[in-house]
Amino acid sequence: MTTLKSDFLKIMTERGFVHQCSDSDGLDALAQRGEIIAYVGYDCTAPSLHVGSLISIMMLAWLQKSGGKPIALMGGGTTRVGDPSGKDETRQLRTVAEIDANKNGIKRVFSNFLSFGDGKSDALMVDNAEWLAPLNYIDFLRDVGRHFSVNRMLTMDSARLRLDREQELSFIEFNYMLLQAYDFVELNRRYGCNVQMGGSDQWGNIVTGIDLGRRMGVKEQLFALTCPLLTTASGAKMGKTATGAVWLNEEQLSAYDYWQFWRNTEDADVERFLKLFTMLPLDEIAKLAALGGAEINEAKKRLATEATALVHGRAKAEAAAETARKTFEQGALATDLPTIDIARADLDSGLGILTAFVKAGLVASNSEARRQIQGGGLKVNDAPVTSDKSVLKTTDAESGVIKLSLGKKKHVLLKPV
Repeated sequence: MTTLKSDFLKIMTERGFVHQCSDSDGLDALAQRGEIIAYVGYDCTAPSLHVGSLISIMMLAWLQKSGGKPIALMGGGTTRVGDPSGKDETRQLRTVAEIDANKNGIKRVFSNFLSFGDGKSDALMVDNAEWLAPLNYIDFLRDVGRHFSVNRMLTMDSARLRLDREQELSFIEFNYMLLQAYDFVELNRRYGCNVQMGGSDQWGNIVTGIDLGRRMGVKEQLFALTCPLLTTASGAKMGKTATGAVWLNEEQLSAYDYWQFWRNTEDADVERFLKLFTMLPLDEIAKLAALGGAEINEAKKRLATEATALVHGRAKAEAAAETARKTFEQGALATDLPTIDIARADLDSGLGILTAFVKAGLVASNSEARRQIQGGGLKVNDAPVTSDKSVLKTTDAESGVIKLSLGKKKHVLLKPV
């Protein structure tokens, strides 16, 4: 590859977004001419995307900032089939109503990253149900299916890994590759889309779309660009915690808990995550990454605030940072900590300590709560819990709330109602 000339690919490379590219020189030239129209697809399997999707959203955002046109493709059609990539079991089939509800929840996060409109570099949001739902099966087999080799499809990671583990791959999932490839062709026909971006696990599906475009008469060159599937420095999957996924919508995860997720970043990941998940200039990131010892915590706080500001807005990010400062540095009871209502009647009769921590979402199960108690990890109103038989009473409410803590960094207030 020659020296990169376009702002877009320079940004992608310098900040660590590039895993594979089908033709770096060709894509660089396309970007330099300001002619990239790129899409990422998001299936509607939950009411919110999680932080694992954030890297591709950031790719779309940087594309727009550098003069390209981003397309956020909602998978209203493909979600009815289910992507087998990275899964050992068939995904649960959802109703059209469930998919539509999830789609509406997912849409909201994009307005924080992209500017939508009718201009040359304004973002588009479209739904592949527009062209997939009306398809006639026989016509689809004749027009699209005839270009696919089953032999080749079986070598793709999405199918091969499932079969290597001797796990069932349903016929409906096997069709997913055809639908995703057809999306690329249809987006090219409708909007001139010439690049598909996504996680590295989608490489096979994306290049299959490029091949299908050539076979179905697309004249211009199509490109594939994938980003790495991130793990933390310790090898854990990015975006998973003991209590579940790190969601982007506030209904699923509060801005404070989202801030805390980034604040808890491992030291070895700080520089990489600042590059990927904030828009801070690289020279400023280099200064933060150079901080050593206890000062690295200041870099983590900056990462948390900048990452949270992108998803939840600057005001909520700074409020979360201030709540954390009051809680950890001053030892104060910050009333804007995550709060859960609890029936006063439950406290009057005595609420079991294990049940309380599970309800608060600080632990996933009673058994996990017991293990935390044995290790001294649970506190009520900053006092260690010493027995799994303890109960909470109304009299435990200080200033109208009961503070539950897991370790030093996770806190929830129970509010009797």
